[in-house]
Amino acid sequence: MAGVRVDLTAQVKAQALAEGFSACRVCRPWDVPDVPSRLRAFLDAGYHGQMGWLAERTHWRAAPQVLWPDARSVIVLAENYGPEHDPLGILEQSEKAAISVYAQNRDYHDVVKKRLKRLARWLIEQAGGEVKVFVDTAPVPEKPLGQAAGLGWQGKHTNLVSRELGSWFFIGSVFTTLDLEPDAAEVDHCGSCRACLDVCPTDAFPAPYKLDVRRCISYLTIEHHGPVDEALRPLMGNRIYGCDDCLAVCPWNKFAERAAEVKYHARADLLAPDLADLAALDDAAFRALFSGSPVKRIGRNRFVRNVLYAIGNSGSDRLRDVAQGLTGDPDETVADAARWAVMRQSDVANTQARSDD
Repeated sequence: MAGVRVDLTAQVKAQALAEGFSACRVCRPWDVPDVPSRLRAFLDAGYHGQMGWLAERTHWRAAPQVLWPDARSVIVLAENYGPEHDPLGILEQSEKAAISVYAQNRDYHDVVKKRLKRLARWLIEQAGGEVKVFVDTAPVPEKPLGQAAGLGWQGKHTNLVSRELGSWFFIGSVFTTLDLEPDAAEVDHCGSCRACLDVCPTDAFPAPYKLDVRRCISYLTIEHHGPVDEALRPLMGNRIYGCDDCLAVCPWNKFAERAAEVKYHARADLLAPDLADLAALDDAAFRALFSGSPVKRIGRNRFVRNVLYAIGNSGSDRLRDVAQGLTGDPDETVADAARWAVMRQSDVANTQARSDD
């Protein structure tokens, strides 16, 4: 190895921006020495819920240099998906569905991976070496690597925050055998702020920088199989896929800009879809509506389960009939959600009536 390629590092960063990435930084695979202990504490506490895959291949997940021993550098990239609208505004529309900003259009895995592959091919053409690209689907500690590379820091909500991009960005990485110049790690800029912790509807943060996914609405609506704990259902409001609350309130978003990539701009039909329309979806209609969307992967049954929880929380007489019509759904989890929604609506309606007196 001829030594650190300072000139090549600058070229890589320029090319990354030319490809459409929002930011690019570099670290070493071994620059995250605290990941093994943090991962073990997370798993020992059971904070991973039903995501058993997090407990698999921990030797890779905890140490990127073990995942690929020949790698000398990790190029960590940010892809801005900043919204144009206020993501929290939809929470006031109880008969409408709140879908996380990142899922209101195309699946970012596909978009980011194509961009990563183009950058990787360019790198090989320019300097040779070997490369591997990753975006969210491999045992790679992307957020710690992002902090080690200076892309941002893991905030108290455990997500990466950037002084330039705020909270709204995806992370991708290119591992390479080339010896690139590493950037300085980013430091924590959260200070005494607790906005992300205090806004969480389900108190999913047992402490700053710790997340118990078993109470996280993003996990409950996307990863959790079967019925959701009845104590948590009322707290989910009308959030049917993901939750943006802790991201949206971060003060660093004052520097965030709308995504340049049009594939991340919200589809008009997913900004505030009607809960009744979504509840009526059968499997074919669900697949058609969410073709090319990350929502598609949870399937119709889990999706409609979430919609029914939102219907239960709405207190809408119109939606009560919709829920009643699904109490006999072939999927027992959907049927359970429908029965709960009917009972919950009565409770919500009674509470609203008392408050109006």
